[in-house]
Amino acid sequence: MSELKRTPLRDFHAAHGGRLVDFAGWEMPVQYRSILEEHKAVRRTAGMFDVSHMGEVDVRGAQAGAFLNYLVTNDVAKLFPGRVLYSPMCYPGGGVVDDLLVYMRGTDDYFLCINAGNIAKDLAWIRGQAAKFDVTITDRSADYALLAVQGPKAAGIVQSLTDAKLDAVKYYHFVEGTVAGIQCLVSRTGYTGEDGFELYHAAADAPKLAAAILSAGAAYGLELAGLGARDSLRLEAGYPLYGHEITEDISPLAAGLGWTVKLEKGADFVGRDALVAEKKDGAKNKIVFFKTGDRRIVRADTPVLGGDGSVVGKVVSGTLSPLLNEAIGSALVSAPATTQPLAVDIRGDKVNLQLVKPPFVELKKSP
Repeated sequence: MSELKRTPLRDFHAAHGGRLVDFAGWEMPVQYRSILEEHKAVRRTAGMFDVSHMGEVDVRGAQAGAFLNYLVTNDVAKLFPGRVLYSPMCYPGGGVVDDLLVYMRGTDDYFLCINAGNIAKDLAWIRGQAAKFDVTITDRSADYALLAVQGPKAAGIVQSLTDAKLDAVKYYHFVEGTVAGIQCLVSRTGYTGEDGFELYHAAADAPKLAAAILSAGAAYGLELAGLGARDSLRLEAGYPLYGHEITEDISPLAAGLGWTVKLEKGADFVGRDALVAEKKDGAKNKIVFFKTGDRRIVRADTPVLGGDGSVVGKVVSGTLSPLLNEAIGSALVSAPATTQPLAVDIRGDKVNLQLVKPPFVELKKSP
């Protein structure tokens, strides 16, 4: 068994009572006090997450923009300096390599944030696709740490530590400046459905920045939050997680991410032909979100049953919503089955699935 990788905040987590677990090969805190309380804090006040395990990649060169527009399904040409774009990148068959964020710093200067468990795979894929372009790909993952401050009070906490005018930073935009005296890329993005910021900074500065945010956040009710709350928050918001709602076998169209697939953006991209065909013919399977009215969590890989009792799909994510106090989840089911009653079997009990268009709870819009 290989040794787990650690973020620069591993000792910070241990000192603050974080329960450390193996997550995608990283030693990360799954919770501190309570997943339930951490989740509620993010919805009501604020939470701080260490997401330094995420990967960062510089994409630079005369054809950087053209290359990225070929690499991903969304329209990179619409970016401008200070803007962020969410997009899947696909295989030729339409399945997803990963979903990522694209940051435009300048005309020939872009920055990617990719998923922790996919760093090696993504880099190999990106470099392979870049061979035909005048572009330089640089892995910066070890250079950066990343802290996310999320929740209704997040902006006030971060603003108290910076001279940057955060009111002027709109959702999916970013600025560069200092936070608690530390140089950061300050991005109004997140994975919780709440307002907040993700702060990219030099790895060596992470303990100082985390301590400053924790201290400044005390008056606002900020809680340290782990991966457990991060997952329940993202599922409540209806956000996909690679390996669950999107995979190499689940396209963005099947996942309900059609808004990220710009078939008419005026540029070819990897997977376009397959996605054109899928849009024309319709996806064979679709991701649906559900709640149950029952507190028992419906685990991933649980078979989903159609109206006649036959298996029509499987659950891909499941958790307990702390705000709804009932089980919620997502499932991949055959397209025809999405119009019929669906159920699961939990220890011999038939539990009906009530399909929901996420988010499951009312979320406050970011500016």
